[in-house]
Amino acid sequence: MSWILLATIGQFLNAVVAILDKYIVSDENALPRPFVYAFYSCLLTGGWALIYLLGVVPGLHELGFPSYKEIISPTLTVVALSFLAAYTFFMALVSMFDALKHADASNVMPIIGTVSALSAFGMSYLFLDTSLPSNFIWSITILAAGTLLVAQTLPKVDIILHVAHSGLFFGLHAITMKGLFLETSFDDGFFWSRLGFVFFALSLLLVPEYYKKITAQTKDTSKKTGFIVLATKVLAGVAAFMLLKATDMGEVSVVQALDGLKFVFILIISIVFAQWLPDSATDRDTRPETFFRKLLFVIVIMVGFIMLFA
Repeated sequence: MSWILLATIGQFLNAVVAILDKYIVSDENALPRPFVYAFYSCLLTGGWALIYLLGVVPGLHELGFPSYKEIISPTLTVVALSFLAAYTFFMALVSMFDALKHADASNVMPIIGTVSALSAFGMSYLFLDTSLPSNFIWSITILAAGTLLVAQTLPKVDIILHVAHSGLFFGLHAITMKGLFLETSFDDGFFWSRLGFVFFALSLLLVPEYYKKITAQTKDTSKKTGFIVLATKVLAGVAAFMLLKATDMGEVSVVQALDGLKFVFILIISIVFAQWLPDSATDRDTRPETFFRKLLFVIVIMVGFIMLFA
């Protein structure tokens, strides 16, 4: 099925993005401050509102590209949800980048994904009146077991707290976006949420301390790093669009379950291509026994994901 291939490629691109994020925040010659990188991530993510320009090309709107024709004046609720979506996304990114700065992506991302999925399910049950699947308890048990196994490889307790905080806010971000789409149409909600990202990021510059931090780091950043940051966010946007299109074409539950593939791709890329990647972007321990142990942990998490969305 073409939509399954589309979702698989999207998860592969997300894995590449995670490796690049790891490099950017870990290399002291790149962009080491997670706060500053999260700022630019929000700003560039908001730039995806430009995709609406493609909707005017004949035939592309019918293929799923959003159109400016669907955009209406926002209500106060839409504005509030758009800014909340930006805030939760930013907070999740700061914690994720903090964790990636001090730990391997193959250890960090599976836990974030698990916490995000479970918190999103729990909050959708509380706030969106969504019924939980009958196998929810078994899914939680397996996901928790896999997460605890991965968490044992994290070096410090504070990194685990960063990872848990990131997953919680990613889950809250997903619920906020779902609430926004329920409040209005997808095309309209997506557009205003992207603008919310831009305005939220720019509002950080109004705080003198944040302004100094962002401008100082920006001046010290090379053009090479700026290009890598831009390329990374473009890849992230392409991956998000592909997953969205796969969801539109196929089964939502299958697309969500395929999120577990991202963790497998991260592990394989960081180990197999370690000799060609910068040290700051790869796993620190590349021994075969470490690889297969991590692979086993990831497979456990994948099984939990499949059961959760089955």
